[in-house]
Amino acid sequence: MESIKEIYKIGHGPSSSHTMGPKKAAERFLAKNKKANRFEVILYGSLAATGKGHLTDRAIEQTLEKYELEIIWKPDIFLPKHPNALNLKAFDKQNNLLDDWTAYSVGGGSVIDDSSKSETKNIYPHQHLTEILEWCNQNGTQLWEYVEEFEGKEIWNFLEEILEVMFASIKRGLDGDGVLPGGLKLPRKAQSFFLKGKSYATPFKRRSQLFAYALAVSEENASGGKIVTAPTCGASGVLPAILLYAKKIFKSDKKSIIRALATAGLIGNIVKTNASISGAEVGCQGEVGTACAMASGAATQIMGGTIYQIEYSAEMGIEHHLGLTCDPVAGLVQIPCIERNAFAAERAVAHNNYALLTDGRHRISFDEVIATMYKTGIDLQSQYRETSLGGLAKFDALPKC
Repeated sequence: MESIKEIYKIGHGPSSSHTMGPKKAAERFLAKNKKANRFEVILYGSLAATGKGHLTDRAIEQTLEKYELEIIWKPDIFLPKHPNALNLKAFDKQNNLLDDWTAYSVGGGSVIDDSSKSETKNIYPHQHLTEILEWCNQNGTQLWEYVEEFEGKEIWNFLEEILEVMFASIKRGLDGDGVLPGGLKLPRKAQSFFLKGKSYATPFKRRSQLFAYALAVSEENASGGKIVTAPTCGASGVLPAILLYAKKIFKSDKKSIIRALATAGLIGNIVKTNASISGAEVGCQGEVGTACAMASGAATQIMGGTIYQIEYSAEMGIEHHLGLTCDPVAGLVQIPCIERNAFAAERAVAHNNYALLTDGRHRISFDEVIATMYKTGIDLQSQYRETSLGGLAKFDALPKC
């Protein structure tokens, strides 16, 4: 299993798979072909279907801006390896083909090709949470200590930076107003939620704060702002909301929050390794569902839960999002994506409370529900997996004059 650094990536929205991934692929191809005269990029499947709304073309154009460039859209053609595929070609001045590369944006900003080789090496000896829990039990350690054991102490400096960027994105989002970019003309809500919440009694005030934090990051992402994938751009609001909520409401210290960030990264890493965090491959259950699992586990650790209660909490995060489709209206990471982040954060609090009332024992393991999620995602018709051809996306939600 790879480093959790592959789960947490700092970048600009609105999509890790449709914006960050294609940009990275273009950068890698350009590094090999700087002497080329022109480039041709073919976008396939889901990458083409919702690429306009996700600014895929803009990300590629910005990378190859000094060259002649042609982008070809083929939304009806899906390559076998992954729904998010792109083919890049480089040509010289005589129009001779210099290089040809097919890449796949598999979620969270990660890019692979037909060699099946990952961008990074594996550093963890286990890939299932059941194995990790057994290792922790035998060694008397917590999940965050397991992360430190194989990542090294330098992981804490990395996670401290990640936390700073997360909290900064919340602050910017709470300060932001106006309308989100794109044809939906969707107004920002984070600031008003936060201000209205101040006048309510404690229970509703806390919920309003939590909603506002999640909305703030998601609206920043939709605006192309700087966020952290957790595990993706489209689901980036859930975990930061929970972590700031713990700081504000429960007065959790920075060390505890960063340790929870490590455990959340481990949870997301397990999903990415054994299933998928790509909405184009398994639907939104792989994005918001995974984010909810990460946030649920983090919250339970912060509240003093055992490793088994953390596992239970994370399992509920996925289980209760099973079958969730990826159906972005107009191909934008706005409806229903932004609201889903807010409600997933609320669910994470509920999962934490529920798990802490138990001794951690339950019938379906985290690993089993991950396997189920992946099978469910593959069984979903393609129109419900980030193509904007089914579900909510088939309705015309554009404002009428």
